[in-house]
Order: sequence, then C-alpha cells, then structure tokens
Amino acid sequence: MYAGQSISIPSETTLASRRNQLGAPPRPVSATEELNLACTFQTPESLSASITAQWSVLADQAAEPNCFAERWFLQPSLAMLAEPDTVKLAVVTSTSGLLVGLIPLIIEADYGRIPIRYVQNWTHHHSFLDAPLVRRGMEERFWQILLEALDETDWATGLLHIRGLPADGRIVRGLERASAALGRPCDIVHRTRRALLRSGKTPEDYWADNVRKKKRKEIGRLEKRLTDQGAVRYATLEADEDVAPWIDAFLALESKGWKGENGSALACEATLSKFFEIVATGAHAAGKLDFHRIELDGTPIAMLVNFLTAPGGFSYKIAFDERYARYSPGILVERYNLKILERRDIDWLDSCAEQGHSMIDSLWAERRDIVRVSVPLGGRRNRAVFRACRSAEDMASRARGIAGKMKGADNGRD
Repeated sequence: MYAGQSISIPSETTLASRRNQLGAPPRPVSATEELNLACTFQTPESLSASITAQWSVLADQAAEPNCFAERWFLQPSLAMLAEPDTVKLAVVTSTSGLLVGLIPLIIEADYGRIPIRYVQNWTHHHSFLDAPLVRRGMEERFWQILLEALDETDWATGLLHIRGLPADGRIVRGLERASAALGRPCDIVHRTRRALLRSGKTPEDYWADNVRKKKRKEIGRLEKRLTDQGAVRYATLEADEDVAPWIDAFLALESKGWKGENGSALACEATLSKFFEIVATGAHAAGKLDFHRIELDGTPIAMLVNFLTAPGGFSYKIAFDERYARYSPGILVERYNLKILERRDIDWLDSCAEQGHSMIDSLWAERRDIVRVSVPLGGRRNRAVFRACRSAEDMASRARGIAGKMKGADNGRD
C-alpha cells in the first residue's frame, strides 16, 4: 500500500446521491475547452478532491464502459497491488477543470525480448480490461494530448504500448485517429479473442440454441441428481442486502478448490482477499455488483461475480465446491447467469476468460477481440526504436507461422 494512504468505501448514501446525478446527460464541451486541454502526471495518492469526485461521474459518461478503470476498482488496485512509486496517473482536463480522461502508466524495461525502456498502461492479474475512461466524444483529443505530453517529459522514451483495448471500440479508434493526426503509425501488435454474451433472446432460447442438445440433457440430468442430495436454491444478492457474508462465502468456496491447493486463491494472500472485499463492497455500494450462487441445504456450492457498468458487464470471478464437481455446479451457475439477458440496461457481458476457455466457449456463442497497440513517441530516436521493435515482432510472427506449418506437415505424415 502507498505510504500514508488509506482505502475508504463510499457510503450507500453517498453513492445513491451520486447515482441520482448520473442520470443527467454529459455537460456539452465547448469548442474552447476541447482545444485547450492539458495533461498532468500525478501520483495516485496526490489526486485532487475535484478529480477524485469527477472520476466516478466520468465512468458513466465514458466512451466505453470499463469497470476495471472505475474509481471503486482502480483506486484500491493502485493502493494495494501496485509497486510503490512506480505508477503515474495521466490526467487530462480542460481549462475549466473538467475531467476528460485518465490512465495509469508505468515504465517497462523490456519490450518482449528487446531491452528498451517504454511507456505502458499499468494493470494487474485481477483486472481483465485495460481501456482508460475517456469522456465520450473526446477520444482522439485525449490520446493526442497524452502523446504530446509524453513527448515533453524526460522519463518517457521509446514508445507507448497500450494493452487490453476492445478491438472495435471507440477508444482504439480514437488512438488511431490521434496517431494519424500526429503523423505516427499506430500498430495492433497482438490480438486475442474471448467469449462474449450478447443476444436479444430469452435465457431459455439462448440456452437451447447455443448448447448442444446432448449436453443440455446431461446438465438437466446432473441437476436432478443434485436435488437428490438436498434442497437446491438459486439466489442473487439483493440491492439492499448485506454483501459481507457473500464475500466471505466466496473466499471460502474458492479456497476449497484447486486454486486453494496451488496457492492462487484470493484467500491465500491477505492483501488479495482484502482487495476483493473492498472492490466487491464498492461495486455493491455503486449498484454495479451482480452476485449469484447455488446453495445445497443452505450452503453455497457455486458462486459467480459480475460487475455491471451499463450498457455492458464483466464476468469477474467464479468458484465452486469441487466435492460436487460431478454435478457441474459451475455450468449450472453459468446457466442461471443467463438471466442477465432479461435486463434492458445491459446489452452484453464480457467473459473475461482466456481465449479458447473450454467451459464458457461452449456456452456463449459470441466473441470479443482484445488488442494491444503500440505508437512511437516523438523524436527520431524513438521512431527508430519503434521500427526496430516492430521489425523484430514481424520476424517472430513469421517464424511462428513457419513453425506451425512445419508442425502441421509433420502431424499429417503416415
């Protein structure tokens, strides 16, 4: 944790008041304000009260929803999971003090296997999308001001590498336009694809249309067998319900499985369990926590956490009691999770899963591409560094392609 910094969770009264204010449309940005933007680089603990207050409003007026960049998630992330004195928050504001966008940045020492220093957006292993919060309609100007500010610093060098951007989103398009306006390349250097839930169908129709009939029958049979073991109940945390027992139950449930055995469960590390407690409590206070579970005789055997930030959502964590693995409680709670399709304020749900995830890919039909993008910083030397890095990446990609073809040819031999 940063020295002298404490983490506080906004009260229900404070968040309720803020939610009432968020229904209003964003204040129009004048032409003067749009032209006169400034970027400052601040430490997370030195943010002004004005910027901190606007951060929560910005999340609901942003170009793209990203719960992992909202104040209730990113602020404790920086305080508890970042190395001290390593992260700079780039804050873009107008001359009147209006918050336009912010992004956490860090200096990295190795670009792949190339020993160069470069600027990258900061993230951690428990965050699954890295797009910054940027005021809608200001995406290009945000990136342009940020790149120009980085050019003027004495600590930023090489290139700007941004991870975790939705490939078809307004943020990446804004970065492409800003780079073009500055006469710089903007290259997608990595792409991955993960499951997405997006449909106008009912939960029942979606399940029937996207899960094989044989598998549906098997899941139904397993659910029937589970009911033979005791009383089965599906439950969702209510808006006015105490979230603390649900958090404790999730941490305990996750630690019982393979994550607990290999030491990767949240409860295995005090900092991570406290972090989960803070972000889940913060999301609940903000009205953005969607928490489900399956109980057997009153005891949770499967739980699932979503963070919702309209018009989208993010499926954050799942856990189940492996003693009941033969009944597929993980799939059962995912089937129950399909009730998100009934919500009019949520259009899609990001799985946050790795590419090719065997379970969720078999249940959800839609996909979302997530990319990494690199842009050179200003100056002849930085352009040369960027070209060298891209050339090395292209050579490595071609080598992997050749190796894949050769492996395929070998596998095809008698």
